[in-house]
Amino acid sequence: MKGNQPKSVIIPRSLDVQAADVIREQILNGTLVPGTRLLEINLAEQFNLSRATIRSALQQLTYEGLVIQLPYKGCTVSGLSSQDAWELYTLRSALESLAARLAAVAITPSQAKELNAALQQLVKAAHKGSWSEVADGDFALHKTIIQLAGHRRLQEQYKIVEQQIRLYIISCNALHPDLDDIIQQHQELVNAICSGDASRAEKIAQDHNTDGKALVEHLQEIEK
Repeated sequence: MKGNQPKSVIIPRSLDVQAADVIREQILNGTLVPGTRLLEINLAEQFNLSRATIRSALQQLTYEGLVIQLPYKGCTVSGLSSQDAWELYTLRSALESLAARLAAVAITPSQAKELNAALQQLVKAAHKGSWSEVADGDFALHKTIIQLAGHRRLQEQYKIVEQQIRLYIISCNALHPDLDDIIQQHQELVNAICSGDASRAEKIAQDHNTDGKALVEHLQEIEK
């Protein structure tokens, strides 16, 4: 007999969840641009799924804020208005600065290792020059800080808007295409948390979101 082999863990995912995953990534990577109509019948044919399954997937994306459902008109891909950007900017600043403070207060060596590993994934993506991977790494790092905060209700509130925050990060990075600066900002935040400096971590997290002001102003100019 062969030696014991490690067992693979397979997590069942329903078809509507898988469809939502694919559509979500197409929205976030720009394949589906804001305003694109999402017709159930077309998506059902594309994915070889039932319309009911697609409808469930679109309902999930609507809940996440990536899709808008209009009466009698179906679904369209949502975009960021200046008001959306302002709300996400201010909300993200509040949630993530609190998370940074809480994480710094209770950081352990194993948690510091986890946080630094997330930072290195972002650095690796930046060195590759892959903006999609930078956005994913950026979001993953902040999500790690949210988890390390150890605040269940904070985590639940963040989860409600996390996909919109991913879209917000992508939009901000597009206006601030300096990979070295992105690395430096996150390095300073991680250092403050890992050193247990709660006040500094909170301040850096707040300052980190100042790119949101530029995004709001950019969208306001477009909307004129």
